[in-house]
Order: sequence, then structure tokens, then C-alpha cells
Amino acid sequence: MEKIIVVKYRDVKLKSPILIGGLPGIGNVGKIAADYIVEKLNMVKIYDIFSEYLPPQVFINDDSEIHLVRNSIYYKKMRGKHDLLVLGGDFQGTTQEAQYELSYKMLELAKDMNVSEVYTLGGYSVGKIVERPRVLGAVTDKKLIPELEKNGVIFPKGEPGGGIVGSAGLILGLGMEIFKINGACLMGETSGYFADPKSAMEVLNVLQKQIGIKIDMSDIETRSKQIEQITGKMQEEFQNKQGKEDLGYFG
Repeated sequence: MEKIIVVKYRDVKLKSPILIGGLPGIGNVGKIAADYIVEKLNMVKIYDIFSEYLPPQVFINDDSEIHLVRNSIYYKKMRGKHDLLVLGGDFQGTTQEAQYELSYKMLELAKDMNVSEVYTLGGYSVGKIVERPRVLGAVTDKKLIPELEKNGVIFPKGEPGGGIVGSAGLILGLGMEIFKINGACLMGETSGYFADPKSAMEVLNVLQKQIGIKIDMSDIETRSKQIEQITGKMQEEFQNKQGKEDLGYFG
């Protein structure tokens, strides 16, 4: 078996497409956002990528049918200068080698489709529940910063500390250095404790303005409110527990 197997489903001619990458990671922010775009824009699959670099696993649906884990690329023809591609999937690569090889393969496919820009999406863990998540940015070229700032991205010095780990960083880095494709990473603040649609919603709000697309946000807004209710209850229970422990100490 080859280490990476690409299955192509259709030939399609695209106008200088923009690639959005959102794979599982911190708070699953990137994956939630990418999957939501694919769903709401009724995007069509072009590629499945199977690999021994992904976990040796299948998923089982409600009808007991199996689904081999994969990464996938979808497309949508858009009005204007750029069509749209979205990279999503079940997992990132399981090793350092896997991360590099899979990211490189995605970029080879992107280059073949004449991708003009790349935006990778991810989460930035702050270790606590955030009421209004910020969207932090990193770019391949500082000339991209003013427009991103205008659309709500912030670039605080020293954040994120330690750089960007995984596909969100590698796709940008390899894209710039090897394939000469510019782009940016959009990172939504998240506690990192659970899948975070609230952070994904903030990333999507920025992305819509940045690349000029319109997505129905009602479903993810509902999911975000549900998470707010759950986290609010968690915080209330924690505070009540702390109060009882304090009373017990002084008793």
C-alpha cells in the first residue's frame, strides 16, 4: 500500500480558488468551521485522501456501515474572482512525518488547482471559558495584516506563544516556502476543554468578511447558545462547590 492514496471524483475548472483548511485540533474549532462551510454551501467533494499516516480506524454509522478515516477536499463555484475549496477531515497526521507528508500532499493538490490563497483555521487554547472569543492571526506576509485587522483579526505580540503546531501551521509554512502560496491562519480563542462552536462562529464571522462569502449562521449560533448554557451551569456548580468548601473550612 502507498503511504498516501488520493481518490479523485471529478474534474473541475476553478477560478483562482481560495483554499480553507480546517482539521481536528484544539477545541475542534477549525474542523467545526470547515464542516459548517461545506454543509451550508452544499459543497461538492473532489478528493478523498486515505493514508497510513492517519489512525488505523473506521467509523460506524447508525446503519452499522463503516467509514474509513480520511481527509477530503470540497469545492464550490462562486461569483466573483475566486472559487472556493475546503479541506476537512477526520484526523490530522499521527506523527511529525505524517504531518509533513499529508500537508505537502494537500498543497500539491492545491497547486494543481491553481489555488491563489490559503486560510487555515484553528483554536488557540487559553485554558478558561471565554465569553467573547477573540480571533488571532498569523500571516505569511505582513502586507496581509491591515485587511485582516479591518475584518476583526488581532495580532497581539507574543501570542500565540510557541507558534502554531500541526496542519494549520505546516500548510501555511510549506505553502509559503515551497509552493509560493500566501495565506493566513485564523485562530479562535477557546478553553480547549470541549468542542467549541462559539469560537468557530467567531472565526467564521471573520472569514466571511475576509473572503467575501455569505453563510447562514443560524445553526451554529444555536449550538453556541447551547454551549453557553452548559458552561454557565458548570461555572455556577463550581462556584457553589467552592462556597461550600469555604464554609466547611471556617466551620
